[in-house]
Amino acid sequence: MTRPCKIGVQLPEVERFVAMPDYLDLARRAEAVGFDSIWVGDHLLYDLPGGTTRGPHEAWTTLAAIAAVTERVEIGPLVASTAFHAPAMLAKLASTVDAVSQGRLILGIGAGWNRREFDAYGFPYDKRVSRFEEALTIVSKLLREGRAAFHGEFYDVDDCVLDPPPVREGGPPIMLGSNSPRMLRIGLPVVDAWNVWWSIYGNSVEGYAAIKREVDAAMPEGKTVEATACVLVTLPAGGGRTMGEDYDAETAPVTLAALADHVRGMAELGATHLQLVLDPITAESIEAVGGVLADLDG
Repeated sequence: MTRPCKIGVQLPEVERFVAMPDYLDLARRAEAVGFDSIWVGDHLLYDLPGGTTRGPHEAWTTLAAIAAVTERVEIGPLVASTAFHAPAMLAKLASTVDAVSQGRLILGIGAGWNRREFDAYGFPYDKRVSRFEEALTIVSKLLREGRAAFHGEFYDVDDCVLDPPPVREGGPPIMLGSNSPRMLRIGLPVVDAWNVWWSIYGNSVEGYAAIKREVDAAMPEGKTVEATACVLVTLPAGGGRTMGEDYDAETAPVTLAALADHVRGMAELGATHLQLVLDPITAESIEAVGGVLADLDG
């Protein structure tokens, strides 16, 4: 039996503090039990329930560290906010992490949404999608062609050269982290894949089918873009997902027992890659899902 689609895991963000040695141990475990990919959120700060504030490790530095301690898994930000770096610098970061990983990077990319971290770190929150459109133009051109000149409303690059280039010819694949109509219009002609967060489609096969129909209807003629999705998986020790957002009790999580069937159902709809959001995200959870991966592999 062949695994129906690629399956990745998102490492902890701000569920709890995780020291970097422990964080890298989780990455090694995920690779060892058979995950296809490892993902980290690109966030800076969250206000959590109860009045506490917490921030994760910086995403690109963390991805480089994961790349250095793994050999097989693909890695990526879920997803990189174009607001947090000048576009040419974001391309430079992606190219470098692609080199550290020897061609295993997937560049998940989006406009960002959490205003708290924008304000705290001094990034402009207005016109985020317009800024994203210009940033995507610059990033994609640099990663795929190695050189860009662009003069827009928000960004200017003058004969920018990306050297050394990414390991892979044509650069790492780019994944759009959005399903909004305007972001799809901007991103689908450019990207290699699109992704939707679990709460947006209700974490169900039926909900994903509805979202995918909308994306397919927006697809440029003749363009092929892979479909991916995040999936919330709750294990017995889980207590609910709270990461700068209220846990939606009406959104049914996928249980460990139902995970294999859920993966098959998503794959039948055309999903080629799933990113599992585990509750709780611990070494024990990673090991437990590893058993499901082995069953899917037959």
